[in-house]
Amino acid sequence: MTDLAPSPADTSDAVSWFERKLRHETDPSDVAAARAAREPITVIDVRNKASFDQGHVPGAIHLPRPEIAARHEELAGLPGLVVYCWGPACNGATRAALELSRLGYTVKEMIGGFEYWAREGLAIQTAEGRSRRPVDPLTAPLA
Repeated sequence: MTDLAPSPADTSDAVSWFERKLRHETDPSDVAAARAAREPITVIDVRNKASFDQGHVPGAIHLPRPEIAARHEELAGLPGLVVYCWGPACNGATRAALELSRLGYTVKEMIGGFEYWAREGLAIQTAEGRSRRPVDPLTAPLA
């Protein structure tokens, strides 16, 4: 039997966990809001070239995860590093964030990845230009 009900114990551990989690994760709508507010942020797509070419966050730096060790110095001095991969079923962004953290960078993972970026109706970039997909009502309000 699983214990899904919250225990009546001290909540300080939970507060600490959620604070730590939010220091290292963000989501597509928060990234879009930060960009709209012109906050210093650097979005990094860690997927392979074919995936990047299929569609990516406009302005994202393409740095495939296997190339991080050789190319990470290109990120030196860039503000607000945020990495993403395909989506919730892909741990490439988690692996990239871990590797960049080990190299001394402060980085956040964009949970939901490119999948939820596109499903929320945010702009995507391809070789053909910028476009938007219809908002998926399971991920974001339609209005």
